[in-house]
Amino acid sequence: MEWSFFIGEDALKRLQPDMLSNEAGLLKAFDFNRVLIQAAAMKAYKRERKASYELAAEDFPNSGRLARGK
Repeated sequence: MEWSFFIGEDALKRLQPDMLSNEAGLLKAFDFNRVLIQAAAMKAYKRERKASYELAAEDFPNSGRLARGK
């Protein structure tokens, strides 16, 4: 089985406030925060089983510099 997870620009902006809002900036923010995104995806999956999920800024309450260890 396969499940789709989508992450909005608002969520990426919460994870990396200084990201550029172009394709390269979005991809870089995603790659840099992959561990946090995977953790939020697992939490969403455990909460409710459905075909697809959209991760929003609220799914990353302790993010930003603190979560990345800076």
